[in-house]
Amino acid sequence: MDSWFLLNSGKGSPADNMALDEALLEAAARLGRPVLRFYGWTEPAATFGYFQKYADVERATLLRPLIRRPTGGGIVPHDADWTYSLTFQPDHEWHSLKAEASYRRIHEWLSLAFAELKIQTGLAPCCRQSEIGNRKSEIPGACFVGHVKSDLLWKGKKIAGAAQRRNQLGLLIQGSVQPPVPLVRTDWQQAMCDVAQAVFGVEWSDFEPDEPLRKRTEALVRQKYSQPEFITRR
Repeated sequence: MDSWFLLNSGKGSPADNMALDEALLEAAARLGRPVLRFYGWTEPAATFGYFQKYADVERATLLRPLIRRPTGGGIVPHDADWTYSLTFQPDHEWHSLKAEASYRRIHEWLSLAFAELKIQTGLAPCCRQSEIGNRKSEIPGACFVGHVKSDLLWKGKKIAGAAQRRNQLGLLIQGSVQPPVPLVRTDWQQAMCDVAQAVFGVEWSDFEPDEPLRKRTEALVRQKYSQPEFITRR
């Protein structure tokens, strides 16, 4: 069995959510186990990739506040979505995967979880830009407009995407799911845990952030994720 931590954070502010994910990445080696975190949002917001230009994002969505993620990827609306993150320590097998392989694996996991709920999904075989009327969408970097290879699809529509950051500290995956039909969120979370146990041999332990992790999260909120200089830096 592979021992993992499970963290149900509940709803948090945009800054708190991004700060805790980065703090978990920084603490990955110290914690010594992967962490699956489920969380929500205290207000509608949009996150965008670390390397995106703020001016492009500002024009592309009406959602506010806008907050830069510690991971890459495009614009993700957070109003009715289900969000999760995964962190892996540097010596874990997931960390050694190439980005394309870890992206495919997480969405295969999601697809199996939806199958447990009797919802058939599949992975996108290739990229496709969304079209509005007879013209392609001009929204720059919008995560749920069109799809890329290995995105999770339901009836041809993208319902899940993810962004990653892999460095010497570990691997962070941040994911967003747009439920395709009315579902109970806790049922989906349980299905995610059940599939991980069956497919990856995961043994779950409940986890609560310790004092160092809480203090680091608070510092990242103050120094980074609540600072306009960071959010608008590009």
